[in-house]
Amino acid sequence: MKEYNNLLFTVEDGIGVLTINRPKSLNALNSETLAEIGSALSEIKTNKDVKVLIITGSGQKAFVAGADISQMAAMNPIEAAELSELAHNAFQTIESLPQMTIAAVNGYCLGGGFELANSCDIRIAASTAKFGQPEVGLGIVPGFGGTQRLTRLVGRGKAKEIITTGAQITATEAKEIGAVEEVVELDQLMTKVNEIASKIIKNGPVAVRMAKYVIDKGADLELNTAISFETQMWAQTFATEDQKEGMAAFLEKRHAKFSGK
Repeated sequence: MKEYNNLLFTVEDGIGVLTINRPKSLNALNSETLAEIGSALSEIKTNKDVKVLIITGSGQKAFVAGADISQMAAMNPIEAAELSELAHNAFQTIESLPQMTIAAVNGYCLGGGFELANSCDIRIAASTAKFGQPEVGLGIVPGFGGTQRLTRLVGRGKAKEIITTGAQITATEAKEIGAVEEVVELDQLMTKVNEIASKIIKNGPVAVRMAKYVIDKGADLELNTAISFETQMWAQTFATEDQKEGMAAFLEKRHAKFSGK
């Protein structure tokens, strides 16, 4: 992967780690950073060495503290729309990745940071993390997907409360409302996230990709239609080498050696 000004990327044992690296500004998202995220994700999407992608922020204070207000303050509506489009493109790319994605929330996760985390498949938070959508306090509304993804995660009422009060919530509160899956101590965050990633990697690669796809697509369908869609996708897995190997390994009481085919 090429080098970026505001991102760091490593990959080891199938686990990629994409780090937002602007610690002096608490990893705030400006237009350059959003463009870099989109570019990096395009590379990661076709990188066969990356089985699971972890997204996190540099330092211990912030995951991403929001969009870069110093850049937004003087924007006109056209410029604001362009920034929003950059974010939407980047975050929708995260959602469409064939790899599972995990947000390792290591600190402040506000505004655009919360919206970034919500575009990931799984969110694990440090106990010190804080979450919120403070945009109304700046005279604007969330513009990177916050009104939509947060609502789908926690429901209309709770999303309206979080967004219209602009109040911050703790990691424990975020877990209670379904905005994060687990909360751990900060010094255990990456250990926990890597543990989850490793468990995912041990399973059939085709099945993992298809499970993500079926969940995401089916969530927007009427239940009976979604059930029919699931049946079609389930049946398709029986045409894969991974299915043959996985079931043979189970019957033979051995570990499966998946080929991803």
